[in-house]
Amino acid sequence: MTDDSDKFDRMKRPGSDLPIGLLSFTAGAVVANLYYNQPLLPQIGRTFALPDSRVGLVNTTAQVGYAVGLLLFVPLGDVIERRRLMVMLLIAVSVSLAVAAGAPNITVLTVASFAIGVTTVVPQVVVPYAAGLVDASMRGRVVGRVMGGLLIGILAARVLAGAVGAVAGWRAMFAIAAVLMVALAIALSRMLPAEPPRVAMRYGMLLRSLVTIARTQPVVRDAGVIGALNFVAFSAFWTTLAFRLELPPLHYGSAIAGAFGLIGIVGASVAPMVGKLADKRTPRSTVGVGLGVVLLSFVLFALAGSTIAGLVIGVIVLDAGMQVVNISNQTRIYQLPAAEHNRLNTVYMVTYFAGGSLGSALGVWAWGRWQWTGVCAVGLGALALSAAVYLRGARRFSARAGTAVTG
Repeated sequence: MTDDSDKFDRMKRPGSDLPIGLLSFTAGAVVANLYYNQPLLPQIGRTFALPDSRVGLVNTTAQVGYAVGLLLFVPLGDVIERRRLMVMLLIAVSVSLAVAAGAPNITVLTVASFAIGVTTVVPQVVVPYAAGLVDASMRGRVVGRVMGGLLIGILAARVLAGAVGAVAGWRAMFAIAAVLMVALAIALSRMLPAEPPRVAMRYGMLLRSLVTIARTQPVVRDAGVIGALNFVAFSAFWTTLAFRLELPPLHYGSAIAGAFGLIGIVGASVAPMVGKLADKRTPRSTVGVGLGVVLLSFVLFALAGSTIAGLVIGVIVLDAGMQVVNISNQTRIYQLPAAEHNRLNTVYMVTYFAGGSLGSALGVWAWGRWQWTGVCAVGLGALALSAAVYLRGARRFSARAGTAVTG
């Protein structure tokens, strides 16, 4: 343990060989587990002879499970050595994925999807681990790199799942993911150093401290609400995109639905630039820029969502905007006390993914009633609320700019 702790400390020195590339890949590869199902939902529905509204719950339960996992497991990163925690969670998610691959009915698949969500929270342990490797002056760009890997994982998941689903069926995708998680657990256990001890706290007290953090940290509350409302819109779009592509005048299957993730990677490429910008100016100001970009994407979806060109341009704009919002928000959070980083991130991400779960559910519901018009209305409504929260807090947080803990 001493050798590993010394290695961890040496990595923090200027010129050291930081494992940021490995951590970025880990974040992307693991978070992908949540999104493999999205381009495959029509296939899954046909397997079990279910309507769109019922099969959409597979994605919703995965998002709910992720929020639960954030609450129950991510805070442990402040008291348990993070490498060990990541490896344990990777083994657990591999089992959940294997159950999903062999699910005999929709009930088992839905339960397995919830378990996948609960146990695939490794990326939210990776981010504070990576942030702890560098000085505060570089934290934004490191968070940007890791979050860039995370969003690319979300988008590449749809590409891979769409292609695998078209060739080998939806079950094969979950089986491949299970094997990948085992391989990744082995790689992390061998290639990452253990961290030095941080704080000693009982689990019950650890969870109670989340309430204290939420009550006493206005930056976390502000970032969480804005991020969650943006994620409502994001999830409503991606959960229903495969359904939209199957209808006239488009008539496309899972492979094309998945390929839209590849298009979104263009938007995700802004991540490192966002991190550098957030290091140079007040991160909350870049949140406002991102919010405006996401809003523009939904205007495009509403006006041109029946065309491939409209959807392609909208996806690029949407994913770029979401990167700006999320990276800027997390840069704000990691300016707060380092000893609480996992719990700060927990409060933020639980709120964020609660928004994602709500967005998936609202998107499927709106699709069932009003199809694409309803989905666009859900997105625009959530973004209008997010803009109201942002503008309401603008004066308060601009007054904080220039202090030790900025918003």
